[in-house]
Amino acid sequence: MVTMKEIKSTVAVAIAAAFGFIIALIWKDIIVGLVNMTGINITAPTDATGAVVAIVTALVLTIICVLGIIYISKWGGVAKK
Repeated sequence: MVTMKEIKSTVAVAIAAAFGFIIALIWKDIIVGLVNMTGINITAPTDATGAVVAIVTALVLTIICVLGIIYISKWGGVAKK
C-alpha cells in the first residue's frame, strides 16, 4: 500500500525535476545567444544588453528554482544521500 509520505516524496522529486528543467531551458537560451554573438548564428540574445538582461534573468530564476527545490525537498521528506 502506498503511503502519503511516499506520495509526497514522489511529488517533491517530480517538482524538483521540473525546476531543474526550467533552469536548463533558461541557460540554453543564454548560451545559444552568446554563441550567436561570436558570429556563429544560432538564436536568442544578439547584443550585449540583451545578453546581460538574459543572464541576470537566468540567475534570478535559478536562485528561485533552487530555493523551490530545497523547499519542495523538505516538504516531501526527500532524504539526503
